[in-house]
Amino acid sequence: MIDLRSDTVTRPTAAMREAMARAEVGDDVYGEDPTAERLERLIAEITGKAAALFVPSGTMGNQIALLCHTQRGDEVIIGEGAHCAFYESGAGAAWSGVQFEIAGRGGLFGPDELQEVIKPPYDYHPRPRVVALENTHNRAGGRVFPQRDVRAIAEVARAHGLVMHLDGARLWNASVATGLSVAQLCEPFDTVSICFSKGLGAPVGSALCGDAETIVRARRFRKMLGGGMRQIGVLAAGALYALEHHRARLAEDHAAARAIAEAIREVPGASVPEVETNIVQVDLPVAAGELVAAARSRGVLVGASGARRVRVVTHLDLPAARVAEAAAALAAATREVLTRGATPA
Repeated sequence: MIDLRSDTVTRPTAAMREAMARAEVGDDVYGEDPTAERLERLIAEITGKAAALFVPSGTMGNQIALLCHTQRGDEVIIGEGAHCAFYESGAGAAWSGVQFEIAGRGGLFGPDELQEVIKPPYDYHPRPRVVALENTHNRAGGRVFPQRDVRAIAEVARAHGLVMHLDGARLWNASVATGLSVAQLCEPFDTVSICFSKGLGAPVGSALCGDAETIVRARRFRKMLGGGMRQIGVLAAGALYALEHHRARLAEDHAAARAIAEAIREVPGASVPEVETNIVQVDLPVAAGELVAAARSRGVLVGASGARRVRVVTHLDLPAARVAEAAAALAAATREVLTRGATPA
């Protein structure tokens, strides 16, 4: 099977496993794991922030950021379909007691759309506190948040005393697509959550980055949420290996995604939006499950991301030699289901 359901399905390479096996470790809750400390110093440097904290997942990184920045009853302004509201099990409401306000449509928005949803400081309104952007935006199809818009949004946010948080789970892809460094992309934000287990192919882990005071508070929240792990150098070593060896090849994933998109676009009736990074969206006039099943029968795993939308994600476990095979199989599967005619979604 060629598994293109997500870039989280990758497996550690033999060299990564060896690096993990050789990792020097200690008890991180006591602050004694040298490999975790090395990773945190490196990712802080890469993001241009003062400090960083290794966390088990991007969800925990985002939710710790909300805990650091908000009080119960506060409001977090997001783009439509943002991960921190759509894919994190209601954690913002459960742990921080916040509610979410959507700016714009389609995941991305601009400064004017932000301005429209910022509530005035009346007692009967929730208090706007955080603007949280996602780059690249998953449900928008891996779209890159234009840095010009990010900076303009940050100016509006600062004028209203709002904190800026970045869900940068796939920020590596945005950096490759734009040619901007990760630090440049992170500069307008107070905190950044960034992932090692998606495009970079590490088995586990994300980091939350920010100023030193925030990360001290974040470490306590991590412990509260059950993320105070012990000899985490084994996991940190996988992330370090990924940072050192897998960043440069991300352009290959983007090229593979474009090749797959081009093949599916040849099928009449299939709509494939522009591909900016490693995510391909296929919009159909039939139920998404039809294409998922047809693709599986041809040896390719993909996932439904809506009633009539299928998501295809390229990653380092898709060899260049098999890109054409995957593209042909998905095009054939799409042609099959569209030839059958529409079925209820």
